[in-house]
Formats: sequence, C-alpha cells, structure tokens
Amino acid sequence: MPVKHFYLPFEKKKGFSYGAESIERLSEYEKYQLSFHPERPKYLDYLAVFDNAEECLQNDRHGSCLIQTHRAELHRDGASWPVMLIGQQSGPTSNFAELTRIMQDQAESVRWNQGMPTPAAFEKAIEAIAIAEREGRTIITVIDTAGADPTEESEAGGIAWKIGRCMQALAEATVPTISVIINRGCSGGAIALTGCDAVLAMEYSTYLVISPEACSSILFRTRDKANLAAEISQITSKEGFGNGIVDELIPEPAGPAHRFPGEALESFREVVGRQIEAFGKAPAESIQKRRIERWQKIGQWATTTEEEISRYEKRVSNFIPKPEKNHFIARHKRCRNEHNRNILDPVLYTKLLADNFVCDTCGFRYTRLTAHDYIDLLLDENSFTEHPETRYIVDRDILNFPEYTDKLGEAREKNGMTTAVITGDGTIEGNEVVLCATSFGFLGGSFCMSTGEKVWRAARIAIDKRRPLIIQAAGGGARMHEGCSSMVSIPKIHLAISLVEQAGLPVITIVTDPTLGGVAIGFGSRGIRIFEHNAGNIGFSGKRVIEQYTGKKTSKEFQTTGWLQSKGFVDMVAHPLELKCKISAIIKNSVEIPEHQEG
Repeated sequence: MPVKHFYLPFEKKKGFSYGAESIERLSEYEKYQLSFHPERPKYLDYLAVFDNAEECLQNDRHGSCLIQTHRAELHRDGASWPVMLIGQQSGPTSNFAELTRIMQDQAESVRWNQGMPTPAAFEKAIEAIAIAEREGRTIITVIDTAGADPTEESEAGGIAWKIGRCMQALAEATVPTISVIINRGCSGGAIALTGCDAVLAMEYSTYLVISPEACSSILFRTRDKANLAAEISQITSKEGFGNGIVDELIPEPAGPAHRFPGEALESFREVVGRQIEAFGKAPAESIQKRRIERWQKIGQWATTTEEEISRYEKRVSNFIPKPEKNHFIARHKRCRNEHNRNILDPVLYTKLLADNFVCDTCGFRYTRLTAHDYIDLLLDENSFTEHPETRYIVDRDILNFPEYTDKLGEAREKNGMTTAVITGDGTIEGNEVVLCATSFGFLGGSFCMSTGEKVWRAARIAIDKRRPLIIQAAGGGARMHEGCSSMVSIPKIHLAISLVEQAGLPVITIVTDPTLGGVAIGFGSRGIRIFEHNAGNIGFSGKRVIEQYTGKKTSKEFQTTGWLQSKGFVDMVAHPLELKCKISAIIKNSVEIPEHQEG
C-alpha cells in the first residue's frame, strides 16, 4: 500500500503542532526543511487562484518543465487583470503518493532534473516576459527552486547568460513585475526571476544564496554544521523581510501550507491580487520611476574615513614583469604534461606573456591581475580619479558572520582597496570613461552589497557625465558572508546598466579569469563583452561544483574563452595588452550622432 504522506523528523516528535509557536521553536535548518516539504503546494497548485489559465510555450527540451508559463486573469472586485505567470515547478506534483509513483519511473526522474532549471527553462521565461510586454500583462514569477542546473551540459547551453538575460528582461520590462517565493528560493535559479517591482514571500518559505549544507562545507569544512550555517545566514522569509529584500510576507494563517493548502492559496490570492490591482491602477509611465526608487534602496553598507583608508591604501600589482637578467622565469612546481610527467624547465617570458600567463603545458594560471593592474592597462597614464561618491563605501557585516570582519580587514591590507571594486573617471586614448575594476584577491572578488551600490552609483555618474561605462569582471560568485542580501544586489546592477544603455551610452564589459556565479550572471552577462585571451573559469557553476555533483570530470578546455567561443557565446577576444586599443575602437564607433544629423 503506497505511503500517502511524508513527515519530516520534527513532525513526528511528541508535542509538535503546526501552530506558529511550535514552528518558531524549530531550528533554522528545520525551518529550511519545512520550506521545501514535498507536499507544500507547487506552482501548478497555485494556478487555481487565477482564472482562464492557459499554458503557453510548452516544449519537450530537457529541463524546460522546471519553468512553466501561463496566460491568465485575476478577477478582483469586479475587475479583471491580465497576467503572465512564470512559475518554477520543482517537481511533478505535491501529492506525495502520486509523486512516489511518478518518480519510480527513471525517465520521469530524469525529466524533472531534481528540480533544477536548465537553459531551456530560462529561455522559456525570457520569451514569456516578451509576450507579456506585447500583450500588456502584469508579470508574476513564482519561485520554488533548489538552484540552477550545475552540469557541463547547462554550461554549454549558456546558462549563466540566460539567467543574466532573465534579470535584464525584468529590469527593462514595460509592465509591472511581481515575484512570489512560495517554497525555497535558492541561488541563481531564484535570483533569475526575483528582480521585480515587488518581492513577496509565503510565511514559511526561505530565500538564500547558498544551501546550508554547501555553506557549512565551505565555512567549516564539513556538511554536519548545516544548522549553524542556516542560522547565521538568515534564510527565512521573515528574516528576508527584516533585511529589506522581501517587500511583504504572505501569511500562512492556519499553519504551514502543506497541511493547510486551501488557506494558503486564499492568502496568496488576497495579497497578490492587492499588489496586481495597485500596480494596474498606477500610471504606466510611473513603472520605471518606481522601479528605480525600489532598487536604489536595496543593500546595506558602511562608510569609512580618509584617515582609515590611508592606513592600508596602496597600489598592488600582480603583473609579472620581464626578467632583468635573462628571458626566462621559473616554471611552477606542479607542472605535468599529458603523460603525467613533471616538467621542470623554465618558461620563456615572451611566450608566457603571449599566453596571458597561462602554462601551455598544463593550463596553470601563473597570476591573476589586480584592479590596479587593469586601471594601468586600460586607462591613459595618470588619468584615473576615484569617485568620491564610492570611495568611502565599505562592506558591512549585517549577519555577524563568523570571522567576516577579520577577513575584510585582511583583504583591505592585502589589496590596498576598501572593497573588491573600485570605480572612477579616466580616459582611454583621450576618451573620457567611467571605469569599475575588480580585484579577485579581495575575497575572491565575490559579488556583494557594496559591489552593487558602487556599480549603481558609477552607472548614475556615467549617465550624468555622458560617458561610456567600462566594467572589468572578476569573481567567484555572490558573497555568502552577507547571505541573500549579496545576491539580491545583482538585479540592482542589471537595472543600473540598462539605464546607461537606455541613455544611449555604451557599456563595455571585460570578462576575465574567473567570472563565475553572481559576477557572471550580473555584469559579466551585460554590455559589449570582451573575453580576455586564454581566460578560464567563466560560467555559472564552478568546475569543482560540477564535478562533485555529476561525479565525472569536465572536458579539458571547459569554461575557457576558447571553449565558450566554440559554443557561440564569445563575439570578441583580446589579450590584456590589446584591451585599451580594442575599447577605444568600440567607443569611437559608438559616438552619438548629433540630432540634426540623424537620418
């Protein structure tokens, strides 16, 4: 006889009830488990809230079913509001007995891909956003995901760029956009569709940048401290509301939605309906203004003083200079050829420089350049002036994350910078530009709230001064030390970059090694992109994460500029020494035509 219901361990404990007090006593990890209980209503269950729901864009591509799209209407107080629903369906059903039966079919199990959307799913979302704009429909995204698919196949399908395109499309949408986190909203899979005009969340949902298990593994070198990781990361929707990244909580008044689905759906209908009505009654021309006002408030940071900066500020360079006495430099110690033989002979400097400091025998990168190096490579000599508007912004430890404050202090001393990003004005062959440069050495260049704010302000400066915006991208993802607030700053910079482009100014992004995760789906996916010659580690999920998940090695040239070029994602490549000339040519070709000369 099939099991009709699933019970989490804490649900079986004597004395546990589904009342608010009982749930409040749960550990943070148990609250996380509750948020993706297999019987919590899924996107397709919430269709009952809407009227005349009609599926669109259905296809059989792998993973496409993880995002489903419907035209629908919501009737409220005698009015009918047309909507486009873009919902993440993390599994085939919330009926546990039926789920157990379906997932015994290997083909069905593969089809649902463990609830993780693929490039095909994000493509569907992008197309649905375009349809909604053409038809004047309010966009409702429904979030329920463990994260985007971490496989080589998805990287080959350009998943990083598809996620970035989702955020860009929402940032530029000409209709209102509302996002609702119904269960678990994790990592890039969630942020792809939460860059909206309002973000709502069911009372017992979670919103997080990284799973507690993965966070524990990175922080404590073990997955056994997942509860502590969940606690310090503040992943519940209530904490998201407190941190200003969720606009409104949708009550689960009778108790958790998996036990009281009817009441949860009715609560969803009331709150979402009120939001749709409010946006629908507002003047269409106010959409962008309200969007800008919302996103410029996102993020938290502290400020420092000139005296404090003077204690650590210095120019730091990782560029390997030409040897003074001979033409060779020592080979790195672990170099091995295809036959696994250790190679010891020195390396010709001119050859290493031509290969952008990458070993042509084993692919080892000898150095990663700093923000100061890129300032020197890109700008005319002594032309850079840091923006006073961004100079004093420093990272803020809003979660009291273990050792974060100490790590920030060490990073400032090591890199001579206040944060991972420095912005300022300069010239490129006489052309005035605004530059944002990143140092990977500053906590891996990870995307964080200060990065979002600095790029936002730099974009506004570019618009005010009518200058091209140049962004040098480097980083290993969103910064877990700031929890979901770091990730939520990514849609913020998508809006900022879109505003620069809408002002008729070029945005040029230099994609360097590494550009992964939040950095890749953020500014790494935008503008006129120049991929650095022989760069590697470019995409969404890192090589190690993919190999651990799939249990197999990635291909030899995986995530390099050459590999991405073979997949059709690279239009332009330049060696670091050629970047200045390449960017200058782009700027000259992008010069605005005076109004009297148009046509």
